[in-house]
Amino acid sequence: MIYESRDVAATTAARPRLLPWSNLDGNPCYLVTDDAGTGRLSRLADEIEAVQLGMADDLLGHAVDLLGDTRAAAPQLRYLAACLAEALHDVHRIARSRGARLHVSDGDEEDADAVQEGGPGT
Repeated sequence: MIYESRDVAATTAARPRLLPWSNLDGNPCYLVTDDAGTGRLSRLADEIEAVQLGMADDLLGHAVDLLGDTRAAAPQLRYLAACLAEALHDVHRIARSRGARLHVSDGDEEDADAVQEGGPGT
């Protein structure tokens, strides 16, 4: 039997993907893969992100309607606020996940560091 060795540097250089769900304790889940994001779990995560974004969009439309209704009761508005907070949490996680997977060219790394540190251009 012949085993081909994997390039360790290539596999460790891959950043873990933040998945759009949490574990039972509420901690983030990550996916480490050597494919180009085309594996079964990556596709499932993409589908769940699409559902979460669609639900957030629908909720936003409902929020606009409810906030425009002068007869909306306090319990309705509290429930809306809780749903909006949950949707915002999901959308924020998706944004962090996708942002972490963006390719940064060598010249852009300095710009990204300056923005993170509050330097020029912020």
